[in-house]
Amino acid sequence: MPEKPIYDHKGQWNRIAAYTIPGETLHAVYDCKGGGTGFVGITDQRVIFYDQTFLRELKSMISIPYNRIIGIASEDEGTILKTSKLTFITAAGNFTFEFWGAKKAHWVYQFVMDQILNQPHPQVPD
Repeated sequence: MPEKPIYDHKGQWNRIAAYTIPGETLHAVYDCKGGGTGFVGITDQRVIFYDQTFLRELKSMISIPYNRIIGIASEDEGTILKTSKLTFITAAGNFTFEFWGAKKAHWVYQFVMDQILNQPHPQVPD
């Protein structure tokens, strides 16, 4: 985990930070490629996406808790280190984010997978 906040733009960090809940730690905020597409915040509990084109050009904050992510896909360019696009697969649909650089996408992939795989599993009912 990073020792200091990671972000592309301080204003985006501040916008996402305002939506965190008590006890939640914001680790990174990355700008997404494409005009007016938005930006992604990575916390210890969820992915927060500020979508500037969702729902008929209204701005919205979309929260994807890690326990709702079924999988993560990356474009196949030989290795994940070369792609900057990740797709989060959820029961509610797919969310694709294209980052400004493969290193950022790779960091997000590793962080989110660690959160998903290390979460406690619910007990099986008797």
